[in-house]
Amino acid sequence: MRWILLLLLCLGLPAQADLDYHLKPRQIAEGTWLLEGSTANFAKDNGGNIVNTAFIVTDSGVVVIDSGPSKRYGEALRQAIAATTDKPVVEVLLTHHHPDHVLGNQAFADVPISALAGTGELLRQQGEAMAENMYRLVGDWMRGTEVVLPTRVLEPGMHQVGGHRLRLLALGGHTGADLAILDETTGVLFAGDLVFYQRALTTPNSPGLEVWLKDLDTLQALPWKQLVPGHGPLASDTRPFAQMRDYLGWLDRLMRAGAARGDDMAEMIRSPIPERFAGISLTRYELIRSVSHLYPRYERQQLRRIDATH
Repeated sequence: MRWILLLLLCLGLPAQADLDYHLKPRQIAEGTWLLEGSTANFAKDNGGNIVNTAFIVTDSGVVVIDSGPSKRYGEALRQAIAATTDKPVVEVLLTHHHPDHVLGNQAFADVPISALAGTGELLRQQGEAMAENMYRLVGDWMRGTEVVLPTRVLEPGMHQVGGHRLRLLALGGHTGADLAILDETTGVLFAGDLVFYQRALTTPNSPGLEVWLKDLDTLQALPWKQLVPGHGPLASDTRPFAQMRDYLGWLDRLMRAGAARGDDMAEMIRSPIPERFAGISLTRYELIRSVSHLYPRYERQQLRRIDATH
């Protein structure tokens, strides 16, 4: 019996050893490092590493922007920071409450974890369900992961840390509580999931595409030099904004027209996707999800109240 147990243990070791995110920070500006995830969907072969996280090394310590999709990721991120600088982590800034951005919080429980008030409330309401879903999607990568809520409430305005002037913007197009961060010292704009680039956007908590489009105007007007989207490659031009506006506009027109015709959801999710979006990852998958999230609102807008004519 003992040799059988040893054999099973040995067989399990390679699988555990493979659960390594291999995080490689890339310097994008003075004191600023990006960890770029893939534009794929959550899967057991990527551990949920589909997100962009970052950290800023300041004179007084390291500011982390989003903690990643799991406890294991958060620990790997902390190790990557320690391999880059000997300065301590002094704060984590969460852009929003979605699981790929916040479930690494356990690795930073010894420092302030800061977020907008709405982000904290949404994570309190939805965190456990999101964590359970992540376990189903990526398996053992999530082992030991628990929801850790923010410990500090952020207000929009200037947030200075060790010589870096961080302008905090409270927006809402993606989740209703979305933090964007412009480092005025370097010109790097951390847009969170208000900007997806070369990856179809997600809409589970969006208050409306019109809100999101206004947020894009706000962000693009800032004096930024480099743009870090929540998902997708780093950019130094306005192409991510153009792609986002084009995609959001198409999605809005599609659902307005469908609701006006009386199409049902099954018809909507089979809608052809324009050729210009062919290079964007997961367009069909996210169209199906966006229709389920948003289409009922468009249908309701088409319904005329019977009592309105009396």
